[in-house]
Amino acid sequence: MFYEQRMTVSDSPGDLRAEYEDDLATIVDRRGPEAVAAETGQERDGLEALARGESPDLTLAEAAEIQALEEGEPDPETIVTIALEHLLLGMSTAVLDVDAVESKLEIDMDAKEIQQKIEQRAPMSFEEFVHVQYAIADGAP
Repeated sequence: MFYEQRMTVSDSPGDLRAEYEDDLATIVDRRGPEAVAAETGQERDGLEALARGESPDLTLAEAAEIQALEEGEPDPETIVTIALEHLLLGMSTAVLDVDAVESKLEIDMDAKEIQQKIEQRAPMSFEEFVHVQYAIADGAP
């Protein structure tokens, strides 16, 4: 699950995202894109693309809505909070500040944006989350 604390990561952010998308696609497959769309308010086309193994544009909140459909999972808001708290914990463990995270990112985000998104003062895409999580876990001792 993407919101768990990561101390190790795949070979690349793309591999990490694919791992998470496989988990989300399993949920969509099991419940059906139409049912997931009805329960989350997300577009069916994007859910069908996810089920086909594609990488649709998702926000962190949308990924959390899908994850929350699994039995025993917390609500979407809690999943987002846990995911972002784990980023902060990972930064603390790896002794990284937002400038260090920025220098490790393979996407264009500055330190201020990273901080705003981790603090939930700005929306975060799932792609951004995966890249930040990757940079933090890759820098962990």
